[in-house]
Amino acid sequence: MSAVSIREVAPRDGLQNEAPIPTDAKVRLIDALSGTGVRRIEAVSFVHPKAIPQMADADEVWARAWHNPDVRYSALIPNTRGAQRAIAAGFTEIEVVVSASDTHNRKNLNRSTEESLDDIGALIPLVHDAGATLEVIVATSFGCPFEGDIDPKRVASIVERVRADGADRIAFGDTTGMGTPRRVRDLLSEVRPDLLHFHNTRGTGLANILTALELGVTEFDASVGGIGGCPYAPGASGNVATEEVVHMLHDMGIDTGIDLDNLITVAELAEDLLGKTLPSGVLRAGPRTRLV
Repeated sequence: MSAVSIREVAPRDGLQNEAPIPTDAKVRLIDALSGTGVRRIEAVSFVHPKAIPQMADADEVWARAWHNPDVRYSALIPNTRGAQRAIAAGFTEIEVVVSASDTHNRKNLNRSTEESLDDIGALIPLVHDAGATLEVIVATSFGCPFEGDIDPKRVASIVERVRADGADRIAFGDTTGMGTPRRVRDLLSEVRPDLLHFHNTRGTGLANILTALELGVTEFDASVGGIGGCPYAPGASGNVATEEVVHMLHDMGIDTGIDLDNLITVAELAEDLLGKTLPSGVLRAGPRTRLV
């Protein structure tokens, strides 16, 4: 394997788990990330402000942000109204989440997993008619803080249904960092996604990515500085830090297209914007891209 694609999710998944920051700060973060060489950015989510107040200014953020023509930007939506807003804003890559855990799905989306799957089936033609694609993210794929272990066959059945309904892409989310290399192997032996999203809550994020690489997965989410999580899942803090993932991959001779020095500078910016120390080890270690 010579190259890996990383989708930067700090502007959406990262910031939704932090105290709200000004619109200007969000725009600065997106603009800075757009100049690092990353080729995909999850920019905003179109959700009701009462549900996720951190994303209340999504329309303004997207209207003001630099749209680098070399970067593919995506938006997360929870329902038909969110899809309509994303389409109106000009997004051609849209994501929707459903949880493999029914309990988590009810806490996250206030409906059962089955009801969400019905909604997704109705969303797909709307998105396609607008010339956009829909990625279905299966949250709690590696375990749930409320229900515990998730049977890989449960995840596979969800994938089978949404693919039959016309979903363009599938991603698996490790919503609370319960994933381990063993769980990654078990799930991927049952069903394969296009992209994987790992948290580092229990310190296994990079190990899980390495295991997935060995199994042939080449697309991953990551969040600069390691910010983010899920506000509806206890203990879910800590996406894998983009600069840690890039550092590991580059040392393995795997290209990401990302300038690591530039990325670390953006992580420092994120610390300033959030006003706190972020968990990234690469950010702390220095000096920059030196690997020894």
